[in-house]
Amino acid sequence: MPLLLIVPTGILASGVPAEVVAAVDVNTVANEVYTHNFSTTPLWPKTIEGITLKELNRLSFDMILMSPPCQPFTRIGRQEGISDPRTKSFLYILDILPKLTRLPKYLLLENVKGFETSSARDELIRTLEKCGFTYQEFLLSPTCIGIPNSRLRYFLIARLHSEPFPFLAPGKILTDFPSQEPENSKTCKDAAAVTEAGSPVLTKMLGSGLHANGRQCPQKRDFLYKLETETELERKQQWDDNLSLQMLKNFLQEDGEGLSQYSLPLKSLLRYALLLDIVKPTCRRSTCFTKGYGHYVEGTGSVLQMAEDIQLESVFKSFDDLSEDAKLKNLSMLQLRYFTPREIANLHGFPPEFGFPENITIKQCYRLLGNSLNVYVVAKLISFLVESY
Repeated sequence: MPLLLIVPTGILASGVPAEVVAAVDVNTVANEVYTHNFSTTPLWPKTIEGITLKELNRLSFDMILMSPPCQPFTRIGRQEGISDPRTKSFLYILDILPKLTRLPKYLLLENVKGFETSSARDELIRTLEKCGFTYQEFLLSPTCIGIPNSRLRYFLIARLHSEPFPFLAPGKILTDFPSQEPENSKTCKDAAAVTEAGSPVLTKMLGSGLHANGRQCPQKRDFLYKLETETELERKQQWDDNLSLQMLKNFLQEDGEGLSQYSLPLKSLLRYALLLDIVKPTCRRSTCFTKGYGHYVEGTGSVLQMAEDIQLESVFKSFDDLSEDAKLKNLSMLQLRYFTPREIANLHGFPPEFGFPENITIKQCYRLLGNSLNVYVVAKLISFLVESY
């Protein structure tokens, strides 16, 4: 889902006129969702390596968007870089790029934090310089543009044989959008996220792509609860006090829309109570949602506390000393639930008309969204990429 669905949505959000000439993916679920939303785009159910040089030349695209599989670079993986078989499609594009009859004018790449120190990144830079591209690297999170969701990602934008970007900083990775005020940059730098990458898309304007915590903390505390440090609690409070970030309630569905099915199971409440990242609708932050959200609890994304008048201190104080029934009673008072797929899509920047086919399960929705990028961030980068200065 990442670039497969982000590309046309991101183009529309950026305002850049473009025509999608082909979408490419082997993930049948992602393809079904893509067709549901973009039925007029030709869809190629094949791998990037299965596209020949002749086919690519025939498309005559102007931009490459790519999001190589992130597993070889993620902090929780083996970090094998280009020796990992999953980089095969990425290396194929790097090999075929100089051979194209007409090089694309623009390139945008996304991956997880960690890609910037990988051998794959070094191969990318060598190829870009060989072909005559000017490029700039970024580490950005949606928090940079006021979205209350941490999703730190590596981005690179490149232009062929043109004037350098006015914000070009050779050898440096920018941690904010060039037009933003300095005080907002800390939010981006502190936003930690580890997510999957995804699926390919070929477009005319956007050429070919590759498989393309908390709560409001009290002002004063005489004790700590949950498995968090004082520093973590203070950082979360700073995020909630940052008025440049929107409140989560702006992205939530209305009550009564079948939200009861998203309540956390009692078994999960007991087992993971001290590890949950609990946020209220009035919070201005949420942790990164991964593809395991809704299936695994720990480290997959924030959960919502719908009983906003209940203070977490009253629930977790002396928690270990309580009986199992008392713990459940306390936790039930919070009315905790998962974010719905629609709410996560809202945080990612997908428009209201974006939807999933009826046969797609909630688990499948979470997996696709966990692999997704943020439309707002991609759209802003596209605008920077094609803008004339």
